[in-house]
Amino acid sequence: MRHDWSKLKKDKKFRVAGAVCLLLVLILGYFLFVKGRNNNKKPELALPKISTYQVKRADMKRHIVLSGHTTADATIVLAPKYNGHVKSVNVQLGDQVSEGDVLLVQDTGDLDIAIMQGEAATEAALADTETEEASYNANLARAGAAYEIEKSRYERQQYLYAIGAISLERLETAKNTYVTSKAEYDALMDQNNGSSPASVRSKLYNARKNAYNVDVLRKQREDMFIRAPRSGVIGYRNVEVGSYLTAGSKVLTLVDNSHLYVDCTLSENDAALLTTGMPVNVTIDAMGATYNGKVVYVSPAMSDESKSYSVRISLDVAKGNIKAGLFARTSLDILQRRDTLFAPKDALLSKNGKTTVFVYNPDTETVEEREITIGLINDDEVEILTGINEGEIVAVSSIDRLKNGGRVTLESPDEAGDGN
Repeated sequence: MRHDWSKLKKDKKFRVAGAVCLLLVLILGYFLFVKGRNNNKKPELALPKISTYQVKRADMKRHIVLSGHTTADATIVLAPKYNGHVKSVNVQLGDQVSEGDVLLVQDTGDLDIAIMQGEAATEAALADTETEEASYNANLARAGAAYEIEKSRYERQQYLYAIGAISLERLETAKNTYVTSKAEYDALMDQNNGSSPASVRSKLYNARKNAYNVDVLRKQREDMFIRAPRSGVIGYRNVEVGSYLTAGSKVLTLVDNSHLYVDCTLSENDAALLTTGMPVNVTIDAMGATYNGKVVYVSPAMSDESKSYSVRISLDVAKGNIKAGLFARTSLDILQRRDTLFAPKDALLSKNGKTTVFVYNPDTETVEEREITIGLINDDEVEILTGINEGEIVAVSSIDRLKNGGRVTLESPDEAGDGN
């Protein structure tokens, strides 16, 4: 009897365990069934949310940003023209100098000797010229007198021969003497075919040559005194008394900050709009101030190296207030077209060689894809020539998600039709 009871208890446990397993299987099956139904449901897609811009007529401007560095009116490198030792240096780094001030002197001892020798040679040549001229004049006078005497004598001998008073031999002798004196006189006269005879001109040429050499030496001596070509500040000094300088070596730099410029570069599109005379406001961060200026130069050709155009801005600042080399920046809005339609670049979609925009209809809350023709372009905007009328609204965001005739929602109610 005890054996049967234990068996019943054991069978009951098996039945309970089976019921639990069955319940778990049913629960799992129900979960999988529900999940499968949910997976088969198609999710509802959210409508594209857009911001808009209302197209209207206005002046279209291009915003140009320029940056560069301040540049002195002149930075002049000073170097000796000739080799030589330094006799004196009259400036220190940072000294203010005026035009014509002697900054450095090279030793001129050898030149002084050469100049004195040249002057002596010139004086000697001039003396030789005077001596030669006096000798020539004396010879010419003597030859002229002899010629006149022999001419008169020959004419008399001709008369005497005609009357039979002298022989033919005496006539020939008188003739030969006359011809010889005339030849000597003519030879001296032929030398004097200018302002002076050839022998005198030769001596005078030597004198002038010596004088020219002296002038060259004096000019060279003057070049040994290095002077300030203009007023400014000594910005570089690399020379001491007694040092030997070679021609062309950089020893001093003179910086003229009396007027300052800002040199910038800009692109081809911007250069086409910028013209000389345009007023600008230039900010120099190091000075913490903004200064008035104007464009004074726009390069007529693009640089082959940088593929950009050079621009120079003249600053209206007090003398010495700003140093060269400071970073400067400016920006200006330049009119591209008056009273024209334009839209933000973000509104445009380019595909298959066409440019389109999505025009928003607030009544139907849909967009229409429309092909347009564009004109001028700047950094942010594009001119609309055809395809859109004034007052129409275009989408400027999420345009890659839009389709023709599709419904959309606005980012916020007040943005629709008011522009960005």
